[in-house]
Formats: sequence, structure tokens, C-alpha cells
Amino acid sequence: MSRTPSRARFYRAETYFASDSVGLLMKRLVVGVSGELDRRLAAHGLTHAQSSPLVRLHRTGPSTVVELARWLQMEPGSTTRLLDRLERKGLIRRVRSTTDRRVVHIEITEQGEVAIADVPAVLAELMNELLAGFTRAEWQTLEGFLHRMQANGERLRAQS
Repeated sequence: MSRTPSRARFYRAETYFASDSVGLLMKRLVVGVSGELDRRLAAHGLTHAQSSPLVRLHRTGPSTVVELARWLQMEPGSTTRLLDRLERKGLIRRVRSTTDRRVVHIEITEQGEVAIADVPAVLAELMNELLAGFTRAEWQTLEGFLHRMQANGERLRAQS
């Protein structure tokens, strides 16, 4: 059984500056990475947003809109619109469940598989560029810290 970690006391209201916030630094990193991925994936006819569900479907198999939305951390309505665009491009297909007609599974098509064939290499290259100067141990430590922060965030969401 895991115990709840004690609350950190690193930030104080009277000395808090957003520019020093870990949250703002992470947001800026995510926005920058997403923009750079959009730029690099344009050569493959994709955006970062479009590649994410395709890679997920490639790796884990068919999924529902709700499952994809949860994984992508998007609202189901936004996810549906994204999937509509991918379906119009012929990269995914919707398949109604044979056991429950209310359920629609999203599958990647052969054309979708071709479209994302180079995406893992693009992602790996960018991540390696961002980690320039890090040692393997530093990278692993950073990954562990981010996993811990993610778990803390999930714990907070579960409490609300």
C-alpha cells in the first residue's frame, strides 16, 4: 500500500513568481515541443495532435473515443472532431461493436499505418535533441521525477 507523500513547501505566496514555477516551465516545454513536432510532422502530412491517437492505436489496437480522449487528456467532443479529420483523411475507421451496438471502436487503417511509419523516429530524434547534455542517469532521474509529479496530480484529481 502506498502512502500519500507529505506536502512540499517549496513555494510561498509572498515570493511566488510564475516565471520560476515548475508548472510554467513544463507548460512552455510542452507548447514548444508540440509546435516543433507540428513543424517536423508536416512533411508527413500530420500534426502532432493527429499523430498522437494514430500512434496510440498502432501500439495498443482499437479503442473507443472515450478511451482515446482519456489517454490524450482531451474532452470527448474535441477528440471526436480530431477523429473526424483523421477519418476524412482515411487514416482511421470507426467500427461498431458486434457485442454492443452503442460502442464504436476506432481502428487505424493501412493508410494510417503508412502515415505514422516515421513518427516514432521523429519523436525520438526531438526528445534526444531536448536531452542534449544530459547523462543517462540524469535522464532517468528526470523521468522518475515527472512520473512522481504525474502520480501526485492523479491523486489530487481523485480527491476532488
